[in-house]
Amino acid sequence: MNTLSTKSWRLRDKVQKYISVGYITVRNNFAYLRSFFIRSWFLLIILFIFVQLWRITYQGEGSEVIAGYTFEQMIWYLIFAEAIILSSPRLPIKIEEEVKKGDVGYQLTRPMSYLLYHYFSYLGEAYVRLIVNIVLGSALGLVLFGRPDFGWGLFGFFVVSIGSFTVNYLMTMMLSLCSFWVEETRGLVFVYNKILFIIGGLMLPLEIFPPYLQAISHWLPFQTVAYFAAKAGVHFAWIMIGKMLMIQLIWIVFLSFPLRIIYRKGVRKLHVNGG
Repeated sequence: MNTLSTKSWRLRDKVQKYISVGYITVRNNFAYLRSFFIRSWFLLIILFIFVQLWRITYQGEGSEVIAGYTFEQMIWYLIFAEAIILSSPRLPIKIEEEVKKGDVGYQLTRPMSYLLYHYFSYLGEAYVRLIVNIVLGSALGLVLFGRPDFGWGLFGFFVVSIGSFTVNYLMTMMLSLCSFWVEETRGLVFVYNKILFIIGGLMLPLEIFPPYLQAISHWLPFQTVAYFAAKAGVHFAWIMIGKMLMIQLIWIVFLSFPLRIIYRKGVRKLHVNGG
């Protein structure tokens, strides 16, 4: 019993450490809330352009529904998808700086996992940004269409967004850790972001794609980042949310293995080179 109690206490202590990391990140980012609002105006510019493009598209098609989305749902889909992507912290820049300046050596000596430390810090910053982006995006949506009628959609969006940010963190962190071997990883991240734009469902819902491209996208993790969260927001259904969360969990488990392998090899290389 004493051994079990000790293990339970140690687990709670570890969890509390990482929660504290996320809390501190949130608190620090709230200090720059005004700056986030100013930078997030770019979201409104993007959405304004898409509103004009999709209005013309729906008028040209002469239909109120395209691929299962009304004009209003399509714009709200873009609001949710863009909010997810624009809220994702610039992790590669942070990791590159740590490696170049040698700060990674200090980070590795901390009594906590390097990967989990950055994960909770990532989530803390992401959700501060997400709140700002959702507030601004929703303001535009309310001005254009009034109060939306998607029921529990906002709740579904935030629930699925946890998995979205987690999958995005895992894939971005794998690319970021390549800085142990190459000086610049931003090119790799640039390619990854463009993949998210196309087959990740950022620019267009996957239902608009040709059947063969939809089939390919459904077997890849990119859909779990923007597409899942945005669709959960406008087409909420409990069964669909459960399926999305299960797929996200599978990809989180699957991607965790190569991430740990890359991390261990990178740390071993750092130690061998005397970093």
